[in-house]
Amino acid sequence: MTRFTIFGASGSIGSRLVTTLKASGHDVLAPARGDPAVLTQVLGHVIYAIGVTADFRSRALDTVEAHVCALVPLLRSAQFDSFLYLSSTRVYGGQQLGAEDVALALNPHDPSDLYNLSKLMGESMCLTSGRSGVRVARLSNVVGADDPDSSNFLPSLLRDACAGHIALRTDLASAKDYIHIDDVLHLLPRIATHGQRSMYNVASGQQVTHRQWVEHLVATTGCTVDILANAPVTHFAPVDVTRIRGEFGFEPRPVLSTISN
Repeated sequence: MTRFTIFGASGSIGSRLVTTLKASGHDVLAPARGDPAVLTQVLGHVIYAIGVTADFRSRALDTVEAHVCALVPLLRSAQFDSFLYLSSTRVYGGQQLGAEDVALALNPHDPSDLYNLSKLMGESMCLTSGRSGVRVARLSNVVGADDPDSSNFLPSLLRDACAGHIALRTDLASAKDYIHIDDVLHLLPRIATHGQRSMYNVASGQQVTHRQWVEHLVATTGCTVDILANAPVTHFAPVDVTRIRGEFGFEPRPVLSTISN
C-alpha cells in the first residue's frame, strides 16, 4: 500500500484520483486547501491538482492563488516522497509542436495568457525548488471528467446536441488534442511514483476536429447544426507524447465514443 496525497481533491481530476487510488488499495489523504496540518504530516506521493479552468479570465487572482501561491508552503516545508504538479498543454499556444523542452512565448498583455503564465510559474517553482522527486505533468483536454453543467467545450456541445441543436462558434476544421480520463488516472500515479524525467505531456498525441465531434453527435442524437458565419478556425499545437509512450508503453483510448446521449 502506497500513500498518496491529493491537493485539489474536490475538483474533477482530483476527486477521480482519490476514488481510483482508494479502489486500488492505496492510503489516500485529501486535505483541505490551506490546512496547516499537512506541513507536519508524511504525505507520501503528492499530486497537486488545484486549479482554475474555464473561468480563469474573470478570476485572475483566484487563478494565481491556485496555480502559484498555494504551492509555496508545500514546496518549502512539506514532507513528501514525490511531488507531481498538474499543468496544462494549453501553455503550447502559438507553438508549432507541443514538446516538453520547447521554448515558450507568452504575452502578458493578453488576458488569455494569464492562465499559461500562472501555470508556467508553478512549473518553474517546482523545477527550481531544489526538492527531489518533483515533476510536472502537462495535461491535455481531458474527456470524461467534466461536470455535465461545465461551460467547457465538450459538455456544452453535448448539452446542445441533447437539446436538439448545436450552434457552433468555431469552424469545423478547428482541432485539439484530447485524452480519456481513464488514461489520465492510469498515468498520473505512475509518473508520480516512477517517472524518470522532470516533465511529461499527458495527452493522446492525436488531434480531433470539431467536425469529428459534431458528426459523431449528429449520428448519435439526430441533432441539427449551425455554424456561425465567418467562424474562426482555432488550431492548437500537436502534442508530443514520445516520453509517455517510451517510458510507460502508453497507447491512448479512443475519445469520440466517450460522449453520447
